[in-house]
Amino acid sequence: MRQHYTWKLPRRVLSLGERTSVMGILNVTPDSFSDGGIYFDREKAIARAKDIEQEGADIIDIGGESTRPGSEPVSEEEELRRILPVIEAAVRTVNIPVSVDTYRANVARRALAAGAEIVNDISGFRFDDNMPRVVKDSRAGVVLMHSRGSRETLHKQSRMEDPVREVTDGLFSSAQNARTADVSSHAIVIDPGIGFGKASDESFKVLKNLNGFSKLGYPILIGTSRKSFIRPITHERSECKPGRAQPSRVDIVEAHNWGTAATVVTAILNGAHIVRVHDVRQARVLADVTDRIVLA
Repeated sequence: MRQHYTWKLPRRVLSLGERTSVMGILNVTPDSFSDGGIYFDREKAIARAKDIEQEGADIIDIGGESTRPGSEPVSEEEELRRILPVIEAAVRTVNIPVSVDTYRANVARRALAAGAEIVNDISGFRFDDNMPRVVKDSRAGVVLMHSRGSRETLHKQSRMEDPVREVTDGLFSSAQNARTADVSSHAIVIDPGIGFGKASDESFKVLKNLNGFSKLGYPILIGTSRKSFIRPITHERSECKPGRAQPSRVDIVEAHNWGTAATVVTAILNGAHIVRVHDVRQARVLADVTDRIVLA
């Protein structure tokens, strides 16, 4: 049984634990691994934000820089150019909180001023020393994700001897840094960082042992949606259409969605409070049914 928490945001409080929350992903980028370019157009991104809410999401997570393997950083100015108009429009048109997916303190500050209420930091406060103060001063919620290395070496890390222990230690360190900076414990959510600096088998091991991270005393967010750690399994099962030697991108994405579904259910059964996904409609159904099983 999941522990219940209240996640305190600047303009509301979210109850976490009784019902799984769904965070819908909105990438305003040309190169994200799954949906890069689809919502790079500003009007399409704003329309997608409305759809994400209607499909059952509890949170919208807006990002302006892809952090997929092989991606290149963008400038702070470009990141702001991509996300600020979408955030400004989203907070006027949806009733659910907006999260900004960034590791830069100034981007977070500008996004929060535009109406975002959550900072989703893939570095867990490691990349920008000013981020804890931005979060504290704004009373924003924060997702502290486990990752290793610099922005350039996120996906070039050596294997871990004990993935569960090392991820636990990393998350504990990030949370301690937040508390030292006087960020409220009620503002913090932790994310084990599936697929970030972790081999496929290491990600599966972290997912299998997700409930162990609950001892840190914070709600758990899990993001597995269409990530490459699933690919060795789903790519083999992607069906080729007649006359094709290889599965199409549509075939592969469909198989990734099925693989994601399995990981979403597993994450909830193992204690996740929030699941971060591309396919919100699917995840809402999966979460609602799995929650009912857990509570039966």
